[in-house]
Amino acid sequence: MKDAAPQTIHLVDYTPPNWLVKGVHLTFRLDPTRTRVLSRITFAPNPEATSRVFTLDGEKMTLIRARIDGADVAPLVTETGLTCDVPDREFVWEAEVEINPSANTALEGLYMSSGMYCTQCEAEGFRKITYYPDRPDVMAVFDVRIEGGEPVMLSNGNPGKVGDGFAEWHDPWPKPAYLFALVAGRLVNHPGSFTTMSGREVELNIWVRPGDEGKCAFGMEALKASMQWDETEYGREYDLDLFNIVAVDDFNMGAMENKGLNIFNSSCVLASPETSTDANFERIEAIIAHEYFHNWTGNRITCRDWFQLCLKEGLTVFRDAQFTSDLRSAPVKRIEDVIALRARQFREDNGPLAHPVRPASFVEINNFYTATVYEKGAELIGMLKTLVGDDAWSKALTLYFDRHDGQACTIEDWLRVFEDVTGRDLAQFKRWYEEAGTPRLSVTEEYDGGTYTLHFKQETPPTPGQPEKAPRVIPIKLGLLADNGDEVVQTRLLEMTEAEQSFEFTGLAARPIPSILREFSAPVILTREASNAERAFLLAHDTDPFNKWEAGRALARACLVDMIRNGAAPDIAYLEASQAMARDETLDPAFRALALGLPSQDDLAQAIHETGGTPDPQAIWDALEAVKEARAEVMEQTARDLYAAHQVTESYKPDAAQSGARALTNTALAMITRRDGGAAAQAQYDAADNMTQQLAALGCLLQAGRGGDAVLAFYDQWQDDRLVIDKWFSLQVAYADPAEAAGVAGELTQHPDFTMKNPNRFRATLGALAGSPAGFHHASGKGYKLLADWLIQLDPLNPQTTARMCSAFETWRRYDTARQSLIEAQLRRIVEQPKLSRDTAEMVGRILKS
Repeated sequence: MKDAAPQTIHLVDYTPPNWLVKGVHLTFRLDPTRTRVLSRITFAPNPEATSRVFTLDGEKMTLIRARIDGADVAPLVTETGLTCDVPDREFVWEAEVEINPSANTALEGLYMSSGMYCTQCEAEGFRKITYYPDRPDVMAVFDVRIEGGEPVMLSNGNPGKVGDGFAEWHDPWPKPAYLFALVAGRLVNHPGSFTTMSGREVELNIWVRPGDEGKCAFGMEALKASMQWDETEYGREYDLDLFNIVAVDDFNMGAMENKGLNIFNSSCVLASPETSTDANFERIEAIIAHEYFHNWTGNRITCRDWFQLCLKEGLTVFRDAQFTSDLRSAPVKRIEDVIALRARQFREDNGPLAHPVRPASFVEINNFYTATVYEKGAELIGMLKTLVGDDAWSKALTLYFDRHDGQACTIEDWLRVFEDVTGRDLAQFKRWYEEAGTPRLSVTEEYDGGTYTLHFKQETPPTPGQPEKAPRVIPIKLGLLADNGDEVVQTRLLEMTEAEQSFEFTGLAARPIPSILREFSAPVILTREASNAERAFLLAHDTDPFNKWEAGRALARACLVDMIRNGAAPDIAYLEASQAMARDETLDPAFRALALGLPSQDDLAQAIHETGGTPDPQAIWDALEAVKEARAEVMEQTARDLYAAHQVTESYKPDAAQSGARALTNTALAMITRRDGGAAAQAQYDAADNMTQQLAALGCLLQAGRGGDAVLAFYDQWQDDRLVIDKWFSLQVAYADPAEAAGVAGELTQHPDFTMKNPNRFRATLGALAGSPAGFHHASGKGYKLLADWLIQLDPLNPQTTARMCSAFETWRRYDTARQSLIEAQLRRIVEQPKLSRDTAEMVGRILKS
C-alpha cells in the first residue's frame, strides 16, 4: 500500500502563525541511538492570527512527556505533529522527546556522520528534533545546552558556560528553526580572527576531523575576504563574537548558513594544492562567501514562508557572484555563470520541472531547491540592478536592511523597497517571479539612409499550469560595431516592455553589426539570423567579453548542428576563427580556455529539439569528437605553443592568473593528446605536483585509451583521501565510451569504496553517468535501468538525494520513441515502489506528466 496522497501547499493559503515564540531553551542529552531532547518554549498569542488552535510540527520521534506551565498534559500526537489544548495567554511549553540519530540516513534533523553528531534543519528538519512550529516566520532567541561525552559540542551564537560533559550556547538574534544547528564529536579547529569595521574582534574557526587540519587555510582566508568584502560593498558587519564552520562528510547539499555555525559538505571547504583542483578552490571560495553573506540576506532578514525561498537565495547568489567577480575575472565569472544557467536552469525551465522563481504551490519543499530558485533568482536580482542603476541599487539595499532587519519577508517587501527609492512601478517586473519559462527574444533589423532599426519580439512558451504568458520587462544591453571593428554605438541599455518593440539608431554612416544582450543582461534565448562570417567577426572584434565568447559558441554550435543534421565536415571558418582567438595574447588565458570550449552534448540536443528535430545522443557525441579531432589537427602547432608559453613555474597558487594559465595549458594538452597519443599527458601526469595538472592529465590519458595504469596508480596514491577518490569515480565514468559508460558506472558501484549512503560518492558515480548524455541515453537503455535500480535502493534511505537525481530523466520527451519507452518504463518502475518517499513521488510524477 502506498501512503495517502501528500497535501499540496499553496501560497494563497498563507496565514500568520497562531502562536509566536518568545524564547527557546533546548537541552540535548546525546546518545547515538537514544538522544533525549528537552525543550522549554515560551509561547504568546499572535495578535495577527485568525485562530488560537495550538499545533506543533514533529516527525520520527517519541514523545516522553509534555507540560504546560509545569503541569503534565496529554496532547494528541500524529505522524506529523501534535495538537493540545492551551490557555489563551502566554504560557511555557515543555516537552521531552527521544530520537535515534544513528538511524537517520536521510541526513535531515539530527544524524550521525562518521561518528559525529550533526544537524540539517533547512527546510523542515527541525521537526525531526523536537516539537515546534517549524516555519520560517516564527523567529525566536535560542539557548542551548548540550550534554554528552563529546570533546567538542557546538551550537548557534556565542558560547556560554562549559563544564565536564556539557556546553551551553546563546544566540541573541531571533531566528527561525531552520537556522538551528548542533555539531558534536571529535573535531580539531583551524583558528583565525577578524576585526570588524567597528573594531570588534571576532573569533573564527574551521572545525574538521583529525587529519584534515592541513586543508583549512584557504577556507579561512576566503572567510576573512568575505567578511571584509561585505563590509566594504554593503556595509554589513558581522554581529556575533564567534563564527564557526564545520566540515561534514555526509551532507545532502553544499553548505548551510546556520547562524554563527555554518555546516559544510567537506568537499566545499577542505582544500590543498595536492588534492584540490583550481575549480575546487574557486567553488570553495564562492560557497564560503555565499553562506557568510546569508548572515544578512537570509538570517537577519529571512523569508516569510518557503515560497519566498528565492528572496534569500537569489539575492545571496547574486552577491557571491559579485564577490567572485571582484576577486577574480568578472567577464570569466559571467561566462561561467551563463554556461551553468543554460545547462541547468534553461533545461529546467523548458521541461516538466519548470516552475516560477517563486512557486505558487508545492508538495515537498525540498524539491524546490532548484536552479530556477537560485540561479534564475540571481539573474532577476541582476536585472533589477541593471534597470535601476548602481546608485538606486545602493540606496535600496540600505533601505532594505534598515526597514526589514529582524523580519521574515516576501518578494513584495523586496520590490517595494525599490519602488519607494526609485518611484518606479515594478508590477510588470514581478512577472519574472510569478511565471515559469525562458522568454524567446527574436530580432530582425533594417538599415535605411543612416537609420538602423532593431525590431524585437518576445514570447514565452507554455509551461506546466501556465499556458498564457504576458510580456515581461527585458533589459537589453546593446552596442553597434562598424565593419572595421570600431564601436560606433557604445553599450546602451534598451528597456523592452511590450510583446513587440522597435528601437532606432540614427546618424550611422553604414549598416552596423549589432552586439545584442551584452553581459547577458537578461535570462532569455536570443534568436537572430546571422552568418558564420558575422559570428567570426564578433569573435574577433566585439568589445564585450561575453558577446565575444557568445559569438564563438554560436559559431561552434552552427558547425556542429550542420554536421549532426547534414553530415557536413567541420567548418573551416570555425576552426580558423578558434585558432586566431587562441593565439591572441591580448586576451585573458582563462577567457581563451572558455572560448575554446565546445557546446555540451545537452546544449546541442536542446538546440536540435527546439528547431523541430529529434536529437540522437550518439550522433551528437560523434560530431563533437570529429570537431575535436579536426581542431587538434588544424591547431597542432598552436596547441604546442600555448602549452609551452603558459606553463606556470612559480609555486602553486589558486589565484585567477595561475588558474587561467593552467586552464589554457590543459585545454591545449587535450588537443595535443589527440595528436601524440598521450605522450605529453603522461609526462604531465608523472611530473604533476598539484591536483589540477594531475587530474587533467589523467583525463587526457583516459581519452587516449591509455589510462589503465594511471587509474590504478591514482587510486593507490589517493585511496585514503575520500574527496580525491570521489574524483576517481567520476572521471572514469565521464571519459568512458558511450557504449561502455553504464557498464563502467555499474562496475564502480560494486567497488568496496562505493557507498550510496554518502551523497558525494553517489553523485560522483551515478551523477557522472547522468551527466554524460551519450552514455546515459545509449540506445540499449542500460544507463536508465542502472540509475533507476540505484534510485529505488536509495529512496528509503535518503529521499532528498534520490529526488534530485531523478531530474536526470526530465528531458525524456525530446528523444525518439524507443528511448522514451525505455525511460518511461523505468520512471513507472520507480513510482510504483511501495512506500515511495513524498520527495521522489512528486518529482517522478511531474516528469511523467509532461
